Amino acid sequence: MKSYFLLSVFTLAMLQFGCRHSQNTYFDQLPPAHIPQLFAPGIVNTESIELNVVFNNSFTEMFFSRIVGGSFLIHHSELIDGRWTTASPIDMYPGIDRMTIACDPTLTADGQTMYFLGVDPESYEAGVSRDVLYRIPPDIYKSQKVNGRWQAATKVVQPVSTEHFESYPVAVRDGSLYFQSDRPGGAGGRDTYRAQYLDDGTFESPVGISLNSEANATSSYISPDEDYLIASSPEGFQVSLKKNGVWQSPGRIDLSYEKDWIYFCPYMSPDGKYFFFTRRYSSTGKRGWAGVTHGEVYWVSAEVVFGSSMN
Repeated sequence: MKSYFLLSVFTLAMLQFGCRHSQNTYFDQLPPAHIPQLFAPGIVNTESIELNVVFNNSFTEMFFSRIVGGSFLIHHSELIDGRWTTASPIDMYPGIDRMTIACDPTLTADGQTMYFLGVDPESYEAGVSRDVLYRIPPDIYKSQKVNGRWQAATKVVQPVSTEHFESYPVAVRDGSLYFQSDRPGGAGGRDTYRAQYLDDGTFESPVGISLNSEANATSSYISPDEDYLIASSPEGFQVSLKKNGVWQSPGRIDLSYEKDWIYFCPYMSPDGKYFFFTRRYSSTGKRGWAGVTHGEVYWVSAEVVFGSSMN
């Protein structure tokens, strides 16, 4: 019954988006089937460390993150007159001449606001090592598009950003935000929260979702209508449905997970056809991002997700 319901969700998503987005080129790549493929080699995937590809709903802008000189930089490509521009970084902190962190972007439904994981450049001195910078608790930032240009970022204030760890924002259709945080009062070390968007541009106090447990949440994608959730875990990606307002027990997504790689940044393309994810590998012995030597973005048919066992 669970598998039937999940396939129904997939079919409905395809019907909703198929007509509107029938001409998506995805950089003229051959679409993947059930075996994950590197996404846009030479454009997104290079010898650098890349992560987290997302598109706006009209498929006219693509964003991803890349580590350059120790900085996490959000890169951007735009579809103009049928051709994608060369991907280039967006300066989210103008005037800051030091390593910075801006990654894991998410777009609102109208494509005019971007939220992302950021670290306050005023919270550390120039010349700080990557090890120290990467350990500073991040917050949620936003940038707005004005006259075709993405503006300098500002921190999303409390109750979303706090002195604790906040990461991996995901904007849903009504403007509300899901994100991870280790703030007190949660079920485990790092939990997934939902903050209801208010008409004045602020948010209600975040509420932890029912799937939270003692295990740390790392990164979770929530569909625009909040009817399914894809989460990363040490065992691989898992998908959970929401039925009658209640999140159901998750089922494992069947991919060929390679040992010693960490899988994260789940994302479903707005047309509902492709599942994107990132994997990273550490070979230096250092903990966290300071030890990462490889970061790659993959895509695969969404049938892999929605054909998963839900037992």
